[in-house]
Parts: sequence; C-alpha cells; structure tokens
Amino acid sequence: MSCRGVRGATTINVNEREEVLAATRQLLALMIRRNGLVPQDVASAIFTTTTDIDAEFPALAARQLGWLEVPLLSGHEMAVVGSIPLCIRVLIHWNTEKSQDEIQHVYIRDAKRLRPDLSKLPAVDWEELEDWINEQMHAMD
Repeated sequence: MSCRGVRGATTINVNEREEVLAATRQLLALMIRRNGLVPQDVASAIFTTTTDIDAEFPALAARQLGWLEVPLLSGHEMAVVGSIPLCIRVLIHWNTEKSQDEIQHVYIRDAKRLRPDLSKLPAVDWEELEDWINEQMHAMD
C-alpha cells in the first residue's frame, strides 16, 4: 500500500465562519466521494488558507464529517502577489492501493483557475451533496 497525496481547493465569498466550514465540507465531500476515502486510511491532512481568511480553521470541517482520529493541521498559504483571494486548499495523505493516475483531485469554484487541467469534474448535484454532508454530520450526534 502506498501513501498518496490528494489535492483540492475551493474559494469563499466572504471571510465568515460558516462560509469557511460549508465550503470546506463541500470540497471534502467531493474528495471523499470521488476517491472512496475513509478516515481509517487517511494518514493526515493539511489545510491552508490565503491570509484573508481567519474566521475559522478549515480543518474543523473534517472533524464535522467524522475525521476524529485523523491528524489535521491548518495554516496560511504564502501571500503571493496576484494569487486567488479567499482560497482554501487541502492536501490529504491517503494510504491506498490506487496508483497516482487514479487519484481524483478536486478544484471547485474560483479555485478551478489553480489547476484547469484537473478541474473538469462531472456535473455536481449540489443539493444531493449537501444531503450527504448532513447525513455525515448527523451520524456524529
């Protein structure tokens, strides 16, 4: 079994706690579902935000989805001139039998500009995705 990196990124409209959490949950939900991730196989995850985001730690969204035993870390990206504002990125280290070319990275919203070559995802049923997210969160109750 190899440890593979799964990348993803999204953006938010405003630096507000619930916006950070909702956008990060959507991003994680897509990454989980497209790759078949289960928390037991995740070695760790690193979340970064551009410096204009400080309303909440994006890693909290992973906890809300049940990643209670996974080591998580949040930090800021380098402040590079011209970079995409209000951007949340994640790098998941995942123990898997999948080869590198089978990994599905997820870039949504304005973060598609970071990796246009990886941003051609099938259409997303956002309502169904939110239902799935809510199921995961209620399973924690």
